[in-house]
Amino acid sequence: MSVGPGLLLALLVGLVHTSIYVLIRGESGGRLPLTYLAAALGSWAGAALGAQVGMTFLAIGDFALIPASIVAWLGIAFVAIVATLGPDRREPGA
Repeated sequence: MSVGPGLLLALLVGLVHTSIYVLIRGESGGRLPLTYLAAALGSWAGAALGAQVGMTFLAIGDFALIPASIVAWLGIAFVAIVATLGPDRREPGA
């Protein structure tokens, strides 16, 4: 059994986009692991989707970077939106 480079590239692309998100936003609000997980899984899914569709522009082997980046940002946006809509954990008066 061998693991292809797609998983490693998805983890790296997820890390890069999570870092850019935190750099732009200035913080992650305590949800950094969830944001990274969403970006990495989104990157992996986007690369698989891009390979199926045939988007080979700017690809590393079978790993399509453009769809991977787009879906990684969709994952980051999903976590940010759900965190904004979710309940606030702060105690009253704090």
